[in-house]
Amino acid sequence: MKYLFTIGLLTGSLSLFAQSKPKPKPAPVKKAAPAPAAATPALKTLADSASYAIGVNVAQSMKKDLGDLNTGIMMNAMKATFEGKKPLLNEDVLMNVIMTYSEKAKEAEAQETVDAGRAFLSKNKTQQGVTTTASGLQYIVLKEGTGEKPGPNDTAICHYRGSLLDSTEFDNSYDRGEPLTIPVSGVIKGWTEGLQLMNKGSKYKFFIPYELGYGLRGAPPTIPGGSMLIFEVELVDVKK
Repeated sequence: MKYLFTIGLLTGSLSLFAQSKPKPKPAPVKKAAPAPAAATPALKTLADSASYAIGVNVAQSMKKDLGDLNTGIMMNAMKATFEGKKPLLNEDVLMNVIMTYSEKAKEAEAQETVDAGRAFLSKNKTQQGVTTTASGLQYIVLKEGTGEKPGPNDTAICHYRGSLLDSTEFDNSYDRGEPLTIPVSGVIKGWTEGLQLMNKGSKYKFFIPYELGYGLRGAPPTIPGGSMLIFEVELVDVKK
């Protein structure tokens, strides 16, 4: 069309023809072809199917816990390992990195619980009757006994009631009708320290920071990671 229009301007003899000539339809714009879908692996044998199933299972179980991991790097590392290539990090460094990352991930996940516990303990230590030890353990004497105190190598027989910061009770020996018999050094740090403060016949209320309790891991499903714990403990007897 552009060519005919130019000739008409130059000679004037073809302008009418150019105007009466039907305009050609524009060529249709071709749409970009969609990217080909990833080829479905041919599952010809039981081993093929098992390989695929294991891959899906591993990915599904890991997906919710990946956090900010780089899956590209992870897949390359797995491929290189399967091919027998030497890892970029030695065994000691590998384990150290995994443990460090895992702890940071747990801390991030439990941060809200940790912060709530710390805020409570910060306020609680100013309350009348509350004593705070060097480790951060807090306690109130509900009843002072007159018997002997247990040592780290002794066995304590005690009744107790344990709850979370929101008052959710997770254990109660009174309900079971039988006191707990346990080595003083065989319990969480908060208990090990607290029991040795008590005389036989005493009843204390302990406020245990997560560091002296079940840490960032918690004790699933009843105790979330990073939980501050509250225990009422009655020291019934001491076995030397």
